[in-house]
Amino acid sequence: MKLFESLSQYRPQALGILRIMTALQFIEHGSQKLFNFPVSAQPHALSGLTTTAGILEFVGGILLALGLFTRPVAFLLAGEMAIAYFMAHFPKDFFPVNNGGDAAISFCFIFLYLVFAGSGAFALDNRRG
Repeated sequence: MKLFESLSQYRPQALGILRIMTALQFIEHGSQKLFNFPVSAQPHALSGLTTTAGILEFVGGILLALGLFTRPVAFLLAGEMAIAYFMAHFPKDFFPVNNGGDAAISFCFIFLYLVFAGSGAFALDNRRG
């Protein structure tokens, strides 16, 4: 169909927007773990694992939002989300809708896509050459 073929020219911009919006959501997970912001009714207890996850999510999310070192950062964060899913969610229930792991799975596969697709438009990676 002609309409969908003509949209292909905007693929880099769409990828850049996907990267930025996903990163902004991911930053919230890190800031909530590290700073309890946005405020949670049940703040995270800061163990070594939670602190590490919070730092990865906060700093990694900022790097992804800027489009800086996108592929290696996305690879690291995809791994973090896979580990988070199998450690924190999967033991509760097989089905993601029941175990609260929907976001972890979505983040994991979006980050994995970014490893292969790159940063798209609006990225500092594009200025680094």
